[in-house]
Amino acid sequence: MDKDDKEYRFREIRAYRVGWLLAIVDWLLVFPVLQVWVWRTTKSFRLDYLGDKKQIEKDIRHGAFFMTNHRDIVLDAAWLSYLLRRWYGTRPFIGVGDNLFVKRWIEILMRFLRCFAVKRGGGAHAQLENAKQLSAYIKHLRGQGKSIWLAQREGRAKDSNDLTQPSVLHMLTLDGEDFFEEVKKLNICPISISYEYDPCDYLKAAELQLKRDNPNWRKSKKDDLTSMHTGIRGKKGHVVYRMTASINPEIDAMLEAHPELRTAPTKEKLQSVCDIIDRHIHQAYEIYPRGTEFDEYIESRLALIDIPNKDEIFLRAKLYEMYNNPVINHKKAYE
Repeated sequence: MDKDDKEYRFREIRAYRVGWLLAIVDWLLVFPVLQVWVWRTTKSFRLDYLGDKKQIEKDIRHGAFFMTNHRDIVLDAAWLSYLLRRWYGTRPFIGVGDNLFVKRWIEILMRFLRCFAVKRGGGAHAQLENAKQLSAYIKHLRGQGKSIWLAQREGRAKDSNDLTQPSVLHMLTLDGEDFFEEVKKLNICPISISYEYDPCDYLKAAELQLKRDNPNWRKSKKDDLTSMHTGIRGKKGHVVYRMTASINPEIDAMLEAHPELRTAPTKEKLQSVCDIIDRHIHQAYEIYPRGTEFDEYIESRLALIDIPNKDEIFLRAKLYEMYNNPVINHKKAYE
């Protein structure tokens, strides 16, 4: 199958290939806009490293699969693209849920900016076919040495308990003969994203109560637009993107210490790699000091929530939980 045939095969999900035009638009339009939002919504914004910086930069130059925790629908990938283009002259292809294509012009713009579609919903058969198509497209991009960004889970962790979903890794390694070799081909380099304040914290807390009160509750397109708008414009305090090196050496060390994993059940193999990714992300968190003024902040966020049967005790607990879980996981990762 030649290149054109492959591009046609992936036409439903692929990002648009625009080359030099994308670079011009990046420097003249997209990145100046992102820089404005850095100035307006953060106290500081920086790219940092955990581990051997030279090795991390080598991974970037040779193409990597950047997997991060998921804080904001739009900015997680947008700001990472900005940082990588600014410091390393590269821009990753970005996987986004097709539920964000709420308007045709948004879909065209996102595909133009190197976003490819991760199809949501459908029955079991459709989900399997979608996963196979997405897996093949990602392998196609990595085979060309392209870098990719994908969140470690479907949707944001509402409680900030950032854990890699095994189903994501399973999708990425479909049809491979050796699971661990397929993972290593991806060259996964986890990145931790830390916000001092999450602009969508009160929206996430509200969603948690709505889901608790009605298990069948689902977000609408309007809810997605509200989250996108709030996440982009809201105040975030200090923001840190902290990069870590490829997990491949740790996979090799793990298999050397536990060769029985090669023949273990799929579930156990998946979890063993998820644990490595999670440890990278948790160790790389930026931990922010919280004084008495933080209690006032929580109460101010609680006041913004407007839902039926508002349960303030539950909502307050969830707001605190969002900010406590990264601290807990950071400590556990170093134990």
